[in-house]
Amino acid sequence: MELESAIETTGKAIDAAGVAVIVVGAVAATGVFTHRLLRGRDGLPAAYRLYRQSLGRAILLGLEFLVAADIIRTVAVSPTFTSVGILAAIVGVRTFLSFSLQVELEGRWPWQRRGLTGDERGT
Repeated sequence: MELESAIETTGKAIDAAGVAVIVVGAVAATGVFTHRLLRGRDGLPAAYRLYRQSLGRAILLGLEFLVAADIIRTVAVSPTFTSVGILAAIVGVRTFLSFSLQVELEGRWPWQRRGLTGDERGT
């Protein structure tokens, strides 16, 4: 029972770290965005684009922590078919969110190389 308790506590700590990463990242991105706007050199479109990218990166990193915590708690503490099925659904949704955010942030599919022109991509 002590091992299960330690694993559950570890999972909760990693969950908290994931939430903290998202919150700190959002606050930092908002601060940088505000600073860029007040400085006035970048303009709203450029500052907003960088804000979205910074916020998206914070969310992606936080999601990775949250998925890791779910895996630790589910597989190590209660590996029943039901709990593994729920974990699979949670990981599937979070993976889809991560994939979608990454495509939006980078403006390309993950399997496309960076810096290719339209002709080199076949478009």
